[in-house]
Amino acid sequence: MTKEERLRIAAIDFLNPAPLMWDFEHPPLNAELAQRYQMRRMVPSECARQLILGKADLGLIPIAALAAHPELRVLPGCTIASKGHIRSLLLVRRASQPLDQIRSVAADTASRTTVTYARLLFHKWGNRSVPFVPMKADLDRMLAEADAAVVIGDPALYARRDREARFERTGEELVYHDMAEEWRAVSGLPYISAVWCVAARGNLSVESITEDCIRSRDHGLRHIHALAAEWAPRMQLPEAELRDYLGNNLHYVLDDECLEGIRVFFETAASIGVLPKYELQLAANNKEQ
Repeated sequence: MTKEERLRIAAIDFLNPAPLMWDFEHPPLNAELAQRYQMRRMVPSECARQLILGKADLGLIPIAALAAHPELRVLPGCTIASKGHIRSLLLVRRASQPLDQIRSVAADTASRTTVTYARLLFHKWGNRSVPFVPMKADLDRMLAEADAAVVIGDPALYARRDREARFERTGEELVYHDMAEEWRAVSGLPYISAVWCVAARGNLSVESITEDCIRSRDHGLRHIHALAAEWAPRMQLPEAELRDYLGNNLHYVLDDECLEGIRVFFETAASIGVLPKYELQLAANNKEQ
């Protein structure tokens, strides 16, 4: 395969996909995979855009993007999800303002999916029309402009760790809602952030791609300690904290419970007009479609 023929991967530039990316970034298989794939890292919302525009062949896509783009097909096997406490998806509000009295929410522009989950939760909390204001992830600036903030990924991990120091700086008491826990409380199902997708075009060998992605995930899950050691100096966070986050807070297998979580997410979002109706489309070899 020539350099021009390699499949283009749009990957999320956060810590949480690290186990999925193991084989693509580590020996002994990274050299082999580099002959077939070329990878670029970006924020989750940009992953979806690159795949939709045909600038990527494989993307780690926030699930909310699927409703607007039914031409995308989900690869079986892998996901970024949580079945309980996730830590890296936060809704932060002032303690003085109950959820049903919040008048505005600053929303991290990195992911449409988390904002969609937040809209569903506010609907459940009786605050159906609260406006969401897109902003870059900076908790202090977000709360200067709005009553609450949605922060995801690595910035959320930093914000949670800075919780006590921020209180000492500002004297402002905040409540940090774990979005996955809140979703589990209202739905009884996992919080699904992203899945591997391909577009229903071209002549891709979906079976081969799926095998590569699942194998990489399995190897990554066997190397959580190594990933934590690798990312700790990069993020300037304790290795034990990252090991716990990757090994216990996140779930990477697209099992039946996660598929049901996706179905209920879209069903709920469509019922209140947040997203159009959507039925999950799993990928098959395009030669057979």
